[in-house]
Amino acid sequence: MSLFNQEMDQYCSDNSSQLNEVLIALERDTHLKTLAPQMMSGPTQGHLLMTICKMLKPKSIIELGTFTGYASLCMAYSTEDDCKITTIEVNRELQHISQKYFIKSGLDHKITSIQGKAEEYLKHHDQQYDLAFIDAGKQNNRLYFDLLIPRINAGGFILIDNTLWSGKVLYPSKDRMTTLLKAFNQYLTTLDNIRVHILPIRDGLTMIEVL
Repeated sequence: MSLFNQEMDQYCSDNSSQLNEVLIALERDTHLKTLAPQMMSGPTQGHLLMTICKMLKPKSIIELGTFTGYASLCMAYSTEDDCKITTIEVNRELQHISQKYFIKSGLDHKITSIQGKAEEYLKHHDQQYDLAFIDAGKQNNRLYFDLLIPRINAGGFILIDNTLWSGKVLYPSKDRMTTLLKAFNQYLTTLDNIRVHILPIRDGLTMIEVL
């Protein structure tokens, strides 16, 4: 995110309702124990995920990219007890942090944590979901989307993080990641079985309603 967006995100967080003590402690641990704490969803996006879950009332959620589990817990806190959340993370070194806080929250019975590549999991499992949150390798967004779309129930949503890429998608660029993200954002507009909304929240959050 740009400095302006970081300051705006902090302002929004400071002037919003505080999240619970487990999430506050997880945010602190993420900043202390990881090299890229900015990858965490954080309070502003956490509030939005909670609101979406409370409105949608999903019974099944899949998350690609657990990181330290902040988004997973936001969704777990705001869904019914019978909701099942599957979250997948390729970096095994992060799993001890997420598992610590899943247990600390008392919601670990709702969350199945998978260590491995998201695309491999999706290729070998065919469960249906009401909600998907993609926050994994951005270069694979189209691959993840194409694998997920048949698995999302009608009326469900796919959320994709970092789709504005610090505003770089606004300008001509030879940067590979920016080029891929711009192409993916354009690709979504060509499909007629979804409704797409890109929200300028933090680094960009795309909401895709499956029709």
